[in-house]
Amino acid sequence: MTKQPIVAKDILVPFILITSLFALWGFANDITNPMVSAFKKVLELNNKQASWVQAAFYGGYFTMALPAAIFIKKFSYKKGIIVGLGLYALGALLFYPAAQFEAFGFFLAALYILTFGLAFLETTANPYVLSMGAEETATQRLNLAQAFNPIGALSGLFVAQAFILGALQSDDGDYTTLSESAKSTIRTADLMVIRDPYVALGLFVLLMLVIIALIKMPEKSEAGDSLNISGSIRRIFKIKRFREGVIAQMFYVGAQIMCWTYIYQYAETLGIDNQSAVNYAMTALIVFLIGRWVCTWLLRSINAGKLLMYLALAAVMLTLGTIFIQGMIGLYCLVAVSFCMSLMFPTIYGIALKGLGDDAKFASAFLVMAIVGGAFMPFLQGMILDMGGIGYADTLILGVPEVNFSFILPLVCFVVVAFYGKRALNEFNG
Repeated sequence: MTKQPIVAKDILVPFILITSLFALWGFANDITNPMVSAFKKVLELNNKQASWVQAAFYGGYFTMALPAAIFIKKFSYKKGIIVGLGLYALGALLFYPAAQFEAFGFFLAALYILTFGLAFLETTANPYVLSMGAEETATQRLNLAQAFNPIGALSGLFVAQAFILGALQSDDGDYTTLSESAKSTIRTADLMVIRDPYVALGLFVLLMLVIIALIKMPEKSEAGDSLNISGSIRRIFKIKRFREGVIAQMFYVGAQIMCWTYIYQYAETLGIDNQSAVNYAMTALIVFLIGRWVCTWLLRSINAGKLLMYLALAAVMLTLGTIFIQGMIGLYCLVAVSFCMSLMFPTIYGIALKGLGDDAKFASAFLVMAIVGGAFMPFLQGMILDMGGIGYADTLILGVPEVNFSFILPLVCFVVVAFYGKRALNEFNG
């Protein structure tokens, strides 16, 4: 029996084009993670207020995922991608007027609109990749495409480190002691530093929109098909594999964003400045990237549910180390968690959508909506960090600084993911 290829030769070019989008939204995700700390310092916010950056960013996914699914059902994958790129570019370009007005709310609105575009792209690209070949290789194919996501993420972190964090004058410890007029001058300059990479990103995304608009994509328009939204939703939510997959995805994304957002705060309590902390975030992403490639290979011979369960349990152990082992070893544990996380999103996605056929378009939307976990869970972690004051080690909880204890939230999330992996292995034949 001939083994099915992960990607057939006749669809290789479209696959590469769609895969490039995974890197593009990875860039947006990880240039934004350090902005929680950056905005906190520039605008003198507390931890809870600064966490609104992630709430706005990931809230956009929740808002727009279902409308995106309806759109691609009515029109086509390609048109969904074009709309997504347009909204992405618009949100990024809105950083220009936001900096002019020096309004935190304006920046949040820009991020919110930007992620409208990302919701379109993710709702479109993930099921599109799953459909580009045999069903038995679908999870491998999605893991392969998702392996390019951290490449974009690493690029985003590099830009954040090289062009934003290192250039912020408000990162100077004397900033809070300056006069209001001196602060105002620095604040204006720093907000422009934050603005410029996003504006450049918006222009690049517009270029990508033009390229993809001109490329013929091998897909069938479904404009003539009936839109039985309620019927699709009823069908998919009757399936335990899907229903529990949405919950698992929400907890996984929450864990990922918390680990990658608050690594900067964790490092700061160890005397590591913000710009240097990016090196640890980059290492985490490199580990994540290696994990993606390793797991794509392992899935050729290991059951997806089993691998998901084992890696989630490993993440639980490493998170316990992050909480209770103080010093650099705790930070290394936090970095290592990224290897375990590398498998989770595409594997949960693939297990949840298995066998759904055309209903996968609406099902995909709910899995993208589950990204809302990245909106409210960092907010909860910010509340824990504020328990003792605006610092990160103002008080001890269970004998460890509050920043250490705050990682109890990702730990709970990984327990949920491990349970879903066990269910996929034993009950869903995943």
